[in-house]
Amino acid sequence: MFYKSHLPDNETGNCLSALIALTPSESKRLIAKGVAMLPEVKRALERGLIIIARGTTNAFVAEEIMGISIEPKCEYCRGCIVDGELRANMKHAENDFVLRQGKVDNIRPQEAIKEFTGDDVFIKGASAVDSSGQAGVLAAGIGAGTIGYALPMVMVRAAHLIVPVGLEKLVPSVDQASQKCGVFDFKYSTGLPCALIPLINAKVVTEIQAFEVLAGISATHVASGGIGGSEGTVVLTLEGSEGNIEQAFELVKAIKGEPPVPCPEKTTPSASSMNYDAIALRNTLGR
Repeated sequence: MFYKSHLPDNETGNCLSALIALTPSESKRLIAKGVAMLPEVKRALERGLIIIARGTTNAFVAEEIMGISIEPKCEYCRGCIVDGELRANMKHAENDFVLRQGKVDNIRPQEAIKEFTGDDVFIKGASAVDSSGQAGVLAAGIGAGTIGYALPMVMVRAAHLIVPVGLEKLVPSVDQASQKCGVFDFKYSTGLPCALIPLINAKVVTEIQAFEVLAGISATHVASGGIGGSEGTVVLTLEGSEGNIEQAFELVKAIKGEPPVPCPEKTTPSASSMNYDAIALRNTLGR
């Protein structure tokens, strides 16, 4: 479901609007800023545990929460879509970030999550989101990757699963899509064959929820697309009081020009090199 925040009531006749376009990287920065301001995240930073799973959006999230710089952000991911194909980052990656009372703990996330209570937070990006607020993540490994170990543990402990995801990833139905995807389902594939795993009980944060949290305004997704490097851009209308719209637009101006995330240095082989054979491509993961 979408993260629920409380918008302030606008005085009659004091409502302004704005029209904006955000590239995927600009959206990632906005969403990351929103996630860092969530009450659940702030509480866990003070007295609990936070795990920030790997992913390009979560690289931005880690920067905003931890006050660090991650470059190149493409190396803080496992799966990715590059060159129009489903690939995996084959460069050795360190563990997900684990924060204990706001400080980095070098414990493995698989061990840290065993300590989770209802006040702790797991942050995981997504590959898809639908209009009902259901999110899903692609998994190519037969062990279901990060979400394979995390989702049951988060659910049984009633911890907070925060899912930052841009509206560029909007699909008609995550539930229907998940029924069509499994790692053994395909004969041909342009990249790694994947399953789409619904993220049950997640609190989903898109650009819309980020604007609500950061500026107390209402945002509406009205269009998407782009060319010449603006592919995946989302167009939003913003509505709110004069003061809140001014605050929101200052935020927009601050994030405009966020550079795109580059491709990882080393990924799984191209689909054409494996004759688009889904089984052969899956076997390149070795797991």
